[in-house]
Amino acid sequence: MRDLRASDADRDRVAAVLGEALADGRLTMEEHSERTARAYAARTLGELTGLTGDLIPEEAQPILVDDRPVSVFFGRTRRDGRWVVPVKLPLVALFGTVELDLREAVLQRRHIVVDSMVLGGRIRLLVPDGVRVDVTGRTILSTRDLRDRPASEGPTVEVAGTMIFGSVRARAPRLPLRTRVRNRLTRGG
Repeated sequence: MRDLRASDADRDRVAAVLGEALADGRLTMEEHSERTARAYAARTLGELTGLTGDLIPEEAQPILVDDRPVSVFFGRTRRDGRWVVPVKLPLVALFGTVELDLREAVLQRRHIVVDSMVLGGRIRLLVPDGVRVDVTGRTILSTRDLRDRPASEGPTVEVAGTMIFGSVRARAPRLPLRTRVRNRLTRGG
């Protein structure tokens, strides 16, 4: 994951955090200059992640390269922003909710597997347009509510594993009112 190529937007996000740290006095002018030069010279996401690790908490990092399992016990956890989604993401939700926002995420491959173990918990997915969500795991007294807008050749997020008394909900961004009205008129007419 750390070897994925960084985009200009990724470098700009890191530079913005470094600029804030300079303004707050957490970095000296020399440290800021050196880290900013390294940020704009970075080729991979792994090179960028180390530049802001000592400046802001992990959940606020501009880029998150994390292949640890996502787990929650009697609570709620969320992974969002610019993060790298591993090919296989282990997920455990025991009477809690896991929210995965994939709208700004970097998908390592066109087929991602969320390997889940859910007992009385919920999985909430926010997916960009064009991403398909499939639930293929074993479900016992569980619900699924998938409102994605997949593209024919788009990426797929597969929710596998076991769900007992759980739920999976996937949502694509809401379309603008004008588009929704046009779609209704086209279908109805």
